[in-house]
Amino acid sequence: MELRHLRYFVAVAETCHFGQAAERLHMAQPALSQSIRQLEGELGAVLLTRTTRQVRLTPAGEFFYDEARRVLQLLDGAVRGVRRVADGHRGLIRVGFTGTAAFTQLPRFARILQSRLPEVALEVHADLLTPAQTEGLQDGSLDLAVLRPPLADTELEVRTIESEPLVLALSADHRLADRPELALTDLATEAFVLYNSQNSAVNDAVQRVCQEAGFTPRREHEAPGTAVLLPLVAAGLGVALVPASVRAVPLEGVVFREVRGAGTIDLALAWRRDESSPLVHAVLAELETAGILRPGQAPAHPAHDAAQEASR
Repeated sequence: MELRHLRYFVAVAETCHFGQAAERLHMAQPALSQSIRQLEGELGAVLLTRTTRQVRLTPAGEFFYDEARRVLQLLDGAVRGVRRVADGHRGLIRVGFTGTAAFTQLPRFARILQSRLPEVALEVHADLLTPAQTEGLQDGSLDLAVLRPPLADTELEVRTIESEPLVLALSADHRLADRPELALTDLATEAFVLYNSQNSAVNDAVQRVCQEAGFTPRREHEAPGTAVLLPLVAAGLGVALVPASVRAVPLEGVVFREVRGAGTIDLALAWRRDESSPLVHAVLAELETAGILRPGQAPAHPAHDAAQEASR
């Protein structure tokens, strides 16, 4: 049995007229009549009673009409779904966020996907330091990563999202907490809480600006992530220079202060340079449209471009 026979039969059942059904199907009436007879022969049942005045469904025809229409609806839905997946409008996108970036960027990403790609599910991998995210992109467990450059991996495409200042996190009862203005040199004798990753971009930025100010930060404690770093600061075990986005996570006992000369640190979006997934490219295109990526930074993708053109 061929699918076209189901479509032919449904057209006749809905019009109860071979001529009108043939016109709807853009085919000759004799060919349509022959196809219906072939279908009845294959089923071993009469589906339609024909007279010179009318065409009517038999009980078997009524049953088969309901089933045929259900099959065709399922098939049409499957075809639409496949096309949505192929053009990047349906599926699962896995995005990693460095600890502090999740506070500000995750809500933006989620809103964009919900409004522009509602059939795309977002799988969040939060509080990952940049080395772990790079590894996730390399092994395919992540599709996109919001991280801190620079990256040594030339197989990854990296585009800056924003630059944010480094601010000082210190305990509320720290001697510097009430100072209206701070400079980096005020921190020369302080104990620091740093991240424990050897490849932390934040650590590198802190080391660089402190050395430019004439001192090396004294590493007193290490933390695997911001969720541990801030409580160590609150306990008075050290101060920390962190990206300003950390302010979005208030913690009792911790205050944030701006520091002259502390500089900035970049936040970037990274993906595999040879990425072939239409879904990833569709998400990149929407991020560009929303202004997270600057125009022209998301790589072109033929399948997505064709789908966009067809939808106009």
